[in-house]
Amino acid sequence: MSALLNVQDLRVRFRTMGALTARATGMKVPFIDAVCGVSFEIRRGETLGLVGESGSGKSTVARTIIGLQSPVSGRICFEGQELTELSASQRKPYLRRMAMMFQDPVGSLSPRLTVQALLTEPFRIHGLSDRDTDAETKRLLRMVGLPADFARRYPHQLSGGQARRVGVARALALSPDLIIADEPTAGLDVSVQGEVLNLLARLQDELGIALLIITHNLNVVRHMTDRMAIMYLGRFVEVGSTEAIFGQPRHPYTQALLSANPEPDPDAVLNRIELKGEVPSVMRRPSGCEFHTRCRYAQDICSRAFPEPSADEMDAKHSFKCHFPLERSPLPLKPVAPGEC
Repeated sequence: MSALLNVQDLRVRFRTMGALTARATGMKVPFIDAVCGVSFEIRRGETLGLVGESGSGKSTVARTIIGLQSPVSGRICFEGQELTELSASQRKPYLRRMAMMFQDPVGSLSPRLTVQALLTEPFRIHGLSDRDTDAETKRLLRMVGLPADFARRYPHQLSGGQARRVGVARALALSPDLIIADEPTAGLDVSVQGEVLNLLARLQDELGIALLIITHNLNVVRHMTDRMAIMYLGRFVEVGSTEAIFGQPRHPYTQALLSANPEPDPDAVLNRIELKGEVPSVMRRPSGCEFHTRCRYAQDICSRAFPEPSADEMDAKHSFKCHFPLERSPLPLKPVAPGEC
């Protein structure tokens, strides 16, 4: 089966200062590279999790896919059609088949619009004026488990969980093939988080949609995704099936993230790995492997050369970028001292 979405070598940069200021200060490259050559694909009905600390570039990838941000280079193909080659009007039919759920469940909804207006706005934006807005509103509210009388409410009259369900319904309005969910459980109580995730899973089973879930919540990733990509300073450092990465991470950054994930079993032995230092600024990227400033396994070559992609000898689809990948063995029972291999 061919990929529904195929992203190749995507690069995104933002200007940090104007041309005159850059010339006056002698800044030759007045940009920051937010996304540096990421590649991935998503098939129909599949869920990919995009994981990383705040500022790693996860949301920038999502915004670029749906056309809210322009890439510097790279390819974004939807069902074989390269979107970056098309004009805005030519891209519109393809973008109609993608939808995005933004991070803030209430803040992402216009406070001036009723729920009905919010749910039917996509029809107006895409020129689908022949739709019965009352019938569509009832259909969408029913799909996400909300009563029909919610159509008259405003966002401030909704709880966080209800607002998130409205966001899901809005994303479903045009029957998309792909939904990009940016932190779908952010700001929600734990019980409500479970309800939202179960709702997304049910809708995916019923409709066959693909999901790209962007989050730093590893429990969400483990519960929802088929594959995951670990992102650090705008690059993917490890990509593979969720089962393989949780079972045996090969990159030290992935290992540290997984070790810090809350464990529901009170008798479980916690082997948390503390990362030293702060996440470097993308304006002052470390040389070589950009994780070496925080890596307890780092050696001299790590600061001099960026590692080439490698594949797991047991699983060619499990790839990572590390000069000294972790061995295929369980996580260590006790932390290793900084600098020790």
